[in-house]
Amino acid sequence: MRLNSSAYLIREGFRSIGTHRFMSFASVAIIMACLLIMGSFSLVTENINAAIRALENQNEVVAYIDETLSEEDARALQPQIEAIGNIATVEFVNRAAAMQNFMSNFSSYVQEGIDETVFRNRFVITLDDITFMAQTKVQIEAIPGIGAGNVLAHLDYAKAFVTIRNVVSVISLVMIVLLTFISVFIMTNTIKLATFSRREEIGIMRMVGATNGFIRLPFVVEGLVLGVMGGALGFAATALLYQLISKRVVASFGEALFKVVPLQQIALPMFVAYMALSVLVGVFGAANAIRDYLKV
Repeated sequence: MRLNSSAYLIREGFRSIGTHRFMSFASVAIIMACLLIMGSFSLVTENINAAIRALENQNEVVAYIDETLSEEDARALQPQIEAIGNIATVEFVNRAAAMQNFMSNFSSYVQEGIDETVFRNRFVITLDDITFMAQTKVQIEAIPGIGAGNVLAHLDYAKAFVTIRNVVSVISLVMIVLLTFISVFIMTNTIKLATFSRREEIGIMRMVGATNGFIRLPFVVEGLVLGVMGGALGFAATALLYQLISKRVVASFGEALFKVVPLQQIALPMFVAYMALSVLVGVFGAANAIRDYLKV
């Protein structure tokens, strides 16, 4: 196909959008609506996962040091703890700091007669993945100066968090895949419906000897443009809706209680995903829509 022929067919693709305004509008609206549904569900899932990750980070492990070790010897154990896999952060808390934390959390009645010798030096540890908390606990207890039974780890809470995280991940994956297939089906059939009204045009082009590629290219260009338009509008609508709902959620619950994932943190990958999916569906839908009309 010559360059000037390709330019003509591309212009025809753009012209067809204006000629068939109603079906073009319907295609863009369907793409936009489907992306809005999928995007909204994905954003809810991302915020749930972020909340679970925040809870996981608060599920700390406390390793108590043998009372016979001095503070200097206790601090010297930190490199051994950090060398263990699955360790995110390690913070040393001496007796004085442990006593201060206790005093700030309990009434003066409970504090009577207590001094810092009652408390033990300790390490407060956070993990990269609480799925392996039990194994990490055993490794920490194996360090001389800590020993078995001196590591406090909330294994039941960890198992609960892991279960919730796995359930949310599975449900999210199933729903996103299902919504993707539904969206592709709806958008493809919308484009097919638009093409059906132009079957006579395709038939005339075949009668005058036009090749399949010559016939297909304007429809592919049209599907590409409609996909870009639908993706851009879908992203804008999702971003606007997310901002509005985020402000309502923060105002209702407070940022300290429920922290919403900032839009700017996820905007770029969301935009790329929207455009890739919409363009793919637009081009595929257009090419697939005229396939039956191109058969000999």
